[in-house]
Amino acid sequence: MTRRAGLTGLLDGAGAGDLAVAGTGTTIRLGGANAGDLAVATTGLTKRYGRGARAALAVDSVDLAVPRGAVYGFLGPNGSGKTTTIRMLLGLVRPTAGSHTLLGAPMPARAGEVLPRVGALVEGPGFHPYLSGRDNLRRLAAADRTADPRRAEAQVASALARVGLSAAASKRYRAYSLGMRQRLAIAATLLRPRELLVLDEPTNGLDPQGTREVRALITALAREGATVLLSTHLLAEVQQVCTHVGVMHRGRLVAQSSLADLRSAAARRARVVTDRPADAARVLRGLGLSAVETGREEARAALDGVAPEKVVAALVHDGVPVREFTLAEPDLEDLFVALTGEGFGVSG
Repeated sequence: MTRRAGLTGLLDGAGAGDLAVAGTGTTIRLGGANAGDLAVATTGLTKRYGRGARAALAVDSVDLAVPRGAVYGFLGPNGSGKTTTIRMLLGLVRPTAGSHTLLGAPMPARAGEVLPRVGALVEGPGFHPYLSGRDNLRRLAAADRTADPRRAEAQVASALARVGLSAAASKRYRAYSLGMRQRLAIAATLLRPRELLVLDEPTNGLDPQGTREVRALITALAREGATVLLSTHLLAEVQQVCTHVGVMHRGRLVAQSSLADLRSAAARRARVVTDRPADAARVLRGLGLSAVETGREEARAALDGVAPEKVVAALVHDGVPVREFTLAEPDLEDLFVALTGEGFGVSG
């Protein structure tokens, strides 16, 4: 890894959930909320597949802390361990080590009490192809022993309307497009009020309009009081709908915080336009700035807590002509590349 955008220690021993801010002496400790304030909390959650020398470590000691009422973006490249973590949270896969709670209750000991309050979409939709969308939801509603059967029809109709499938409710599932199938899966999570929604790539296969509708739905559900754990590899998804974020990389949770804290923890970057970029870079390094780069008639660096006016004064004092001096707020894409060394999907 060569770029860190002002973030240090995240992949070199600071510990999951600790955000060290270069040049400030500050470490943001994330996930420190009281257990009662968390909709999802894990401690050392680990999953290995196989035994002995051939064992594969899929999830490595993950400590999630998802506040109640948050839209938590569970972000990471494909294969980073997000879906395996979700499967452990829901009791679909048994952890090798660690423990977790959902809605304040230990799992799996109280799964029967907790899971009816949780709606989940994991690894794409799966329905009976010969049944209509409406009949598929009817079967799911009938299988829920905790639901009131007298309200099933109204709940099915409401769920279909919320995802824009009322007009296609009578069409057989096998005739649905990929996007329609994804919407039906989301509708299945909404058959009754949920305190926690766990959505694994919910916009997969949707066209731009469908994507916008699903994102608007997620925001509306959060306003109504639901907590949403949104697994995604799309940075745009996190930027547009999430209040908090956790970043997975090779099975590890390398950072988690509110988006505001993540942005404020990263150093702003300074750009100096000058006909002496090498001299400007020397001055910037002398001030202790990091990630110093030069280009044609410009030099750039992470401010690392140094006041901009001090930088300009040092340049002028050293005789470096400054034609332009600008500051750039940290870009989320740069932050996540710095955390993982990998790019994320930014479309959508």
